[in-house]
Amino acid sequence: MKGRFQHIIDNQAQFIALRRDLHQHPETGLEELRTSNIVAEKLRSWGYKVHRGMAKSGVVGTLKVGRGGKTLGLRAAMNALSAQEQSDKPWCSRTDGKFHGCGHDGHTAMLLCAAEYLAKTQRFNGMLHLIFQPGEELLSGSQLMLQDGLFQRFPCEAIYALHTMPGLKKGHFYFNTGAIMASSDTLHIAISGKGGHGAFPEKTVDATLVACQIVLALQTIVARNVSPFSPAAITIGSLCSGQTANIINGSALLKLSVSALDNKVRQQLLKRVGDIVHGQAQSFGAKVKIERINGSPALVNDPTATGFAINVAQELVGESRVWTHTAPVMGSEDFAFMLTENPHGSYLFLGAGDEPERAMLYHPGYDFDDELIAPGAIFFSHLAERFLS
Repeated sequence: MKGRFQHIIDNQAQFIALRRDLHQHPETGLEELRTSNIVAEKLRSWGYKVHRGMAKSGVVGTLKVGRGGKTLGLRAAMNALSAQEQSDKPWCSRTDGKFHGCGHDGHTAMLLCAAEYLAKTQRFNGMLHLIFQPGEELLSGSQLMLQDGLFQRFPCEAIYALHTMPGLKKGHFYFNTGAIMASSDTLHIAISGKGGHGAFPEKTVDATLVACQIVLALQTIVARNVSPFSPAAITIGSLCSGQTANIINGSALLKLSVSALDNKVRQQLLKRVGDIVHGQAQSFGAKVKIERINGSPALVNDPTATGFAINVAQELVGESRVWTHTAPVMGSEDFAFMLTENPHGSYLFLGAGDEPERAMLYHPGYDFDDELIAPGAIFFSHLAERFLS
């Protein structure tokens, strides 16, 4: 296989340079304009038909070879994080408060590397759609592309994506049939009581106390309402109320995330959160408003599509470097929306190294490992050639 893909190995330096350039110029949200301009220009230069505008900065590159009727979609996310990088590398972020702490700079370069090879060699027969998605960290970019008609305009018989993952053996491929990443729902709970002086508590409705009772009660959901065999998590990440020691607060705000590996459990969790929040507030005479900030379903892989990708990886690196029953993670990924609308697909991890000192995703010192660009591009390329054979 190395001989077949020697072009990718020989040509990887330009995509390492591209990745580092993207790292220096991180873009967040749905504002990946510079990144999408670069992606579109590269794809056009290689002969792809380029479509822009979905989810504001999304890019789809289409290449048809031969007369085959099969269609395949490969997707990479483009956005950075709203976080501060701590690095002394020459290519560190030049924008305060933004950096590529999740590796999407590398994923974009990886898919572009595969795109260049596939356009040059054209060893497939059918239609290839390369999807460069904005706004993944908002858990909305994928959904917005779908709302803009992604699969209506670019039908895909199957769709694949991968994520490099520190903590897993470098260069190994990790798959799981069924759920591999959790759902995620971000909720804000605004509590309204009646403030007053701490010396006259009987004349108040203490929003801070109500918030604390809600926090404690929410922790009973996973422990007492969900089966121990159904992974779930409720995290209250923020409780804000007041600034002064002797004032009873009339308002409080909770921010929480709700996660599950089963979409039925997800709905159960959300219902119980609502029941408990309203019940606790009513018992104290307070009022509450629950605002859903964002949310995505659990990411569930199709067995047939996953089995096909496993075979592709085994052909490339051997069975010893391919893990077929990877434990799911409780993090989330909005590729789940694409697999919900088009379930014939799969999402996998490419190991980025399991050394104890290696920085994990979101760590301020994290940086994508450039040595993974070629293996990821070779996997995508072989997958496309095999699927569109």
